[in-house]
Amino acid sequence: MSLWRYVCAKAVPLCAAAMASLYLMLVCWFCAIPASLSLILLLSGALVLLACVLVGWRRTDRRLRALRRRLDALPERYLIGETLQRPRDAVELEYYLLMKEISRSAIGAVEQARSEMEDYCDYVERWVHEIKTPLTACSLILANGRDSSKLRQELRRADNLSETILTYAKLRTAEKDTQIALADLRATCDQAIREEMELLIAADISVSIDGAAEVYTDAKRVVFILKQLLINCAKYCPGCRIQIELEPGCLIFEDDGPGIPAHERTRVTERGFTGSAGRKHGGSTGMGLYIVSKLCEALNISLEIASEEGCFTRFSFRFPN
Repeated sequence: MSLWRYVCAKAVPLCAAAMASLYLMLVCWFCAIPASLSLILLLSGALVLLACVLVGWRRTDRRLRALRRRLDALPERYLIGETLQRPRDAVELEYYLLMKEISRSAIGAVEQARSEMEDYCDYVERWVHEIKTPLTACSLILANGRDSSKLRQELRRADNLSETILTYAKLRTAEKDTQIALADLRATCDQAIREEMELLIAADISVSIDGAAEVYTDAKRVVFILKQLLINCAKYCPGCRIQIELEPGCLIFEDDGPGIPAHERTRVTERGFTGSAGRKHGGSTGMGLYIVSKLCEALNISLEIASEEGCFTRFSFRFPN
């Protein structure tokens, strides 16, 4: 820090000292103190003031240089707040505590962003490995027999994987893409079933729908949620029967598959959790139900999961009024 900048920063106390010197000269004049003595007092005060300014500037300059060296040595500059020494001055202490709070907030935000980025990269890596399966299957079908029904099934799997990763990428801005309108839940269920028909037929899964209901929600998001549940059924419990019950403000999706083990029931919506079924079948990213839970949060839909191992799994969606 240059001496001139330090003097400019101390302009207020220096002006106060100059006014005090002027007041002292007036007092000496009124008291008829000899001019020589008044001049000595003035010069003494000026020297003391100059010494204080120089000492203060040197101390401040050393502190700033040390802080700059410490900053340059840090691998991440936002950590500088954690390396500051606790000051003794009461005013500086308040600034120090504020800097500590800001620094810890920045560290938390950086760590969260880093964790989310690592999770995203991990998911993309698993997604790339998983999408190889339908793409390889399409190549083999085209090379061997060109079975159109099997080809459509694999293309549907690839399309589902692409839609899932795109939805995951947009989760942070889900509220911007949400369009709330009056939706017919039965028509929404029919659309989801129709889009996944090839996978359901190949897995020998039957679906029945009872009741009817209209709710205010984003129909496109609800279709995606239902498709994720249908895909899971086709993947993990082929041959099962799916029953969808529609009631005012409520949609219940139930299958008679193998169910979810009790120790995994509270974790199925965690990011990246595959569970015993995912590990058994392989090729699972563990993101489907996580995305479903996040979309439900964005749409203010209450999600309840009930299951009994070897009997059923039930997803209950309760829509806001």
